[in-house]
Amino acid sequence: MTFASITDRLAGLGSGKWEVHFAGRRRKAAGHDVIELTIGEPDIPPDPALLDICTEAMRAGRTRYSNGQGEEALLDAIAAKYSRRTGRTITTDQVLCFPGTQTALYTVMAGLVEGGDAVLIPDPYYATYEGVVRATGATVVPVPTWDRHRFHLQAADLEAAITPATKVLLLNTPHNPTGAVLSADEIDEIGAVCRKHDLWIVADEVYEDLILRGSFASPFDRADLAERTVVCSSISKSHAAPGFRSGWAVGPVAFCAKVLPVSEIMLFGGQPFIADMTAHALTHDIPTAATMRAAYAQRAALVCKALEGTRLKPLSPEAGMFLLIDVRATGLSGDAFAKRLLETEDVATMPGSSFGAQAEGFIRLSLTVPDGILAEACARIARFAAKQGIREGVE
Repeated sequence: MTFASITDRLAGLGSGKWEVHFAGRRRKAAGHDVIELTIGEPDIPPDPALLDICTEAMRAGRTRYSNGQGEEALLDAIAAKYSRRTGRTITTDQVLCFPGTQTALYTVMAGLVEGGDAVLIPDPYYATYEGVVRATGATVVPVPTWDRHRFHLQAADLEAAITPATKVLLLNTPHNPTGAVLSADEIDEIGAVCRKHDLWIVADEVYEDLILRGSFASPFDRADLAERTVVCSSISKSHAAPGFRSGWAVGPVAFCAKVLPVSEIMLFGGQPFIADMTAHALTHDIPTAATMRAAYAQRAALVCKALEGTRLKPLSPEAGMFLLIDVRATGLSGDAFAKRLLETEDVATMPGSSFGAQAEGFIRLSLTVPDGILAEACARIARFAAKQGIREGVE
């Protein structure tokens, strides 16, 4: 029997990226006291008002088919959000609704590139980005970012990676896994390169509401970049609602008209009761994001303090719910460090290699556990570090 070429292009790009995560789950099921610091799943529940809206909508019969673009109230809420943010009038025909950011990214990329095209992705990058590009037949071109720049994409590095095949820049700010937040000036410099070479910008902005330091800036908010920018986002992170799978894409009218059939063929509409909940989330003052910002900032500081005196170097995030730790001084790769840490100390982290070549010497910690559990995890990490002979003064 034969299979389509997409299965070969995506081989190893699915759940294999989360090998240590699943190994940790297996150890926990076997009775080990595993502390899980792998995935970005908030440790607080969604606001009760959102659960009430969702439940009431189901009981009211909002369980029938939706249309392919999205429920009217949700389209209105998303258009209003981006009208407020940009200062321009964003209309509902600039909005497509999806079950989460992942589906949005997949559909957007399928509508923009194909075999023979190239997509630039700043490296490190979120673990599924390579897959959403390669699924189309296009080529991933990693653009290195550097710890000396706190992993902020440099316009000169972007320019150097462009070829005649380049069609899209997949930009993630605030960034996962590094927590970097591009400034307005950096967005302008990057945007100028994209204008010069007539590139699309696909902007994953799912951490927009979780900035710990600095200010949010988006290419979509620049009038001179809006016609080449598509924003993808969701309520998964901002409202601690990852399991509801409710996201969207916002872009030029012509883009949405062309890509809507792609979305409809893949999944003809979402769940109306979840759309009602999402519309409420976007039109009311929900304190969830503020609560998480305070918690994540405190926990990032906790990790940095707990690992003082070791040669491990935590990189305090500017946004989001993750923290990178440089483990290169141990002589171990991030992959080896993460696997041995799990085996010896029952702490599950993500190896940096899951996020590209530039993060190979790092591990990523999720900040989505209570402070006491995170402190215990740090003690175990420090103990493991000491066993490797990496504490200051120990060779």
